[in-house]
Order: sequence, then C-alpha cells, then structure tokens
Amino acid sequence: MTMTLSNGITRRNLLKTTTTAALFTAVKTAFPSGACAATAGPEVTGVKLGYIALTDSAALIIAKEKGFFEKHGLPDVEVAKQASWGATRDNLVLGGAANGIDGAHILSPMPYLMHTGKVTQNNVPVPMAILARLNCDSQAISVAKEYADTGVQLDATKLKAAFEKKKADGGEVKVAMTFPGGTHDLWIRYWLAAGGIDPDKDVSTIVVPPPQMVANMKVGNMDAFCVGEPWNEQLVNQGIGFTAASTGELWKGHPEKALGMRADWVEKNPNAAKALMMAVMEAQQWCESMGNKDEMAAIVGKRQWFNVPVKDIIGRLKGDINYGNGRVVHGTDLYMKFWANGASYPFKSHDTWFMAENIRWGKLAPDTDIKALVNQVNREDIWRAAAADLGVATADIPATTSRGKETFFDGKVFDPENPAAYLDSLSIKATS
Repeated sequence: MTMTLSNGITRRNLLKTTTTAALFTAVKTAFPSGACAATAGPEVTGVKLGYIALTDSAALIIAKEKGFFEKHGLPDVEVAKQASWGATRDNLVLGGAANGIDGAHILSPMPYLMHTGKVTQNNVPVPMAILARLNCDSQAISVAKEYADTGVQLDATKLKAAFEKKKADGGEVKVAMTFPGGTHDLWIRYWLAAGGIDPDKDVSTIVVPPPQMVANMKVGNMDAFCVGEPWNEQLVNQGIGFTAASTGELWKGHPEKALGMRADWVEKNPNAAKALMMAVMEAQQWCESMGNKDEMAAIVGKRQWFNVPVKDIIGRLKGDINYGNGRVVHGTDLYMKFWANGASYPFKSHDTWFMAENIRWGKLAPDTDIKALVNQVNREDIWRAAAADLGVATADIPATTSRGKETFFDGKVFDPENPAAYLDSLSIKATS
C-alpha cells in the first residue's frame, strides 16, 4: 500500500529520492512543521519500540494511534508489547536489527543497569541512552485483603507485627515488584524500610510482570506488591486487595518511566532520535490534557494494547482513587503527569537518586561514580534540541538539569549534589 501525503508526495517516491539535497527538500515539503523544520530529515523511517501494558506507556501508544510518529517523518515506527521487563531487557540486548527492539518504555533505572552490565547475561554492558521521562507519579503499593484490619496506609509500620506473626506461624511473607533495581522495587523498598521492615531480611521479594500482579495476588502468591496502573485499580475493582499508598504520597511528583534507547541507534540516527522525541513530546502533551483522558483510556484499553476494561484505567487517570479500604478520594493531584511541571524532561538529579538507591540496595557498587554514569546515559541534550525544533514554550523547558533537593514522606532529604550524605542517613540498607 502506498501512502500519499497531504501535498501529493507518496512515501515511496519520497524514499526513492537519492540525493541529499533533494531528499531534504522533499521531506521538508512533506513535513513543514515536523522533523525537518530546522534540520535534515530522519535517517530512517521507523524504529522498533517496546512497551509494557502500563498506563505510563500511553505516550508511545498515542503517538502511534494519533499519527505523531508519521507527522515527524517516522511512519514505520513499531510499538510492540513486551511480556515483562526481563523480556524488554533481552530484546534491547538483541536490538532491532536482530529481531529485538531499539528502544522502549522502560523503568528509569533499567538503562543504567544495562549500561553497566549489572542485569545482562554474562554482565556484558549494553550502552544505553535515556531521551525523556515518560511520566511522573501514579504507581501504587497494594496489599492483600487479609491485612485490611491493620489499617496500613502510608505508614508501613502497621504491617510489621502482622508480617512477624505470619513468619512465626511458619508462613512466608512475599512482596512483589516488577524488576530488581527498577522503580517499583525501589518504591516498595523505601516504603517498607521507612516502616522499620527490612526488605532483604523481613520479607521475600519476588519478581512478577505487571499484567500478572492481580492474578497472583488472587491466588495468594504475595502479600503486597508495587506496580503501575491500571493493575492497582483493577485489584480494587475485583475486591482482591487494597491500595496502601499511591507513590506520589511517598515522593510528590516523582519520576517513573523513561524512553530508553540503545546508544548505538541514537548515535547512528541522531535526526531520527530527535524526530522520535518530537513525536513523543506531542503525544505527552495530548495525554496531559484532562479533556483527552476518556479517549486515552479507551485507546490504551483496546485488546491490541492492554486488553483492560476502561473502568480499570480511567479513575486514577483523573486523580479519583478508591483505595479499596473504605477510603475514596476524588480530584486529587496524584494522577499521572505526562507533560506538566517538567514531567517529560529527564532531570539528571532524578537519575542520581535512582543510582543512589541502587547503591543502597547493593545493585551498584558503593564506589560508583554516579555523576559520570548519569552523564553517560542521560541525553537531556536531545530533549532540548527536540523541544527547540518543536517550538515548545520556554516556560515548559527547565532552566537546569536538576530539581534540587527532594523531600520524602518520612522527612528524608536527598541532595543530588551529595548523594553520599543521603545514603549515610538511611538506617536500613543492604549489608553486603
């Protein structure tokens, strides 16, 4: 099938143009406000991206569904569902040329863990790049219904005695997250540790893919879990468990998923990387609009994307939270942010915290040069270049790469200029 652009140029004819000058002219004519507004067109017409069935992958899905990729000269972008974060990692290791993927909706620390070879086969490093943050907030910590009487919410200390009793009675306390060293692992570890529960000694941590969380809790395979939406809301709607806390209550405006790419793809295709970012940015702006939430829930809930009922997606997408323990709130600011308040920008200070926490829990060595590592992987320069070409309002472009000091619900303060002091202030951490 030959795609005809609005000005009569067919994509087939466009790709047949052989000289650099002619190609630039043709593409610029075809996309006057898109990828070639300021520079030469993309080196490729597509890229293979992965996603997990989580609401925070919406920007990639919307960019595909709404034609933003095509608008910016990337009509052949593939957005392929991944079974788990482990599968995402393995397909990134393969790369798109070897039937894997070139980039993905990904847990923000994962590109760093791959870049350093900490989570790859034989510890072989896979150079990675983070181009953007895909969202902030709106993950949650869910607990099995059997613990409802403890009254546990943001303060995890209320679970301490219940967990100790279960272990004393010969049971095993299992806490699930989605990938070791990933965001969900870090959120639930922080929450437990703040409540005096050592996630390495007092409970067993297990890995469960996001779409399998609800089914596993239904059959009693875990006592608590941390995952993104829509799975916490689905758990409540099915009456299986309840939400103890939304992660925005732990850290207001916290970073979550990222757009992670193989570094070799970015280096080989710098114009395509910028065009990709422009498409994603437009999608993020679309997703941010409260007026688009119903349509967004309907789109991502489709069988080919999440295969999840809209009712399991829409509530928390708008900031309406039924915690499932008798607590119901409406119109909160705990909804997922895709663009507002710098949600899309990959702040280096945020990545610095992720690295510090992975040092805390033994995923990275204590002597890791955090600043050097972040500078290697974080490509906020591409974000800024894309924002300039897209004409993003100055007010939406952060002045610096740091958010400065961050304060958590338990009063701990993280200074990105001194992560060592933060680590020293924590009473529970890995001992080996």
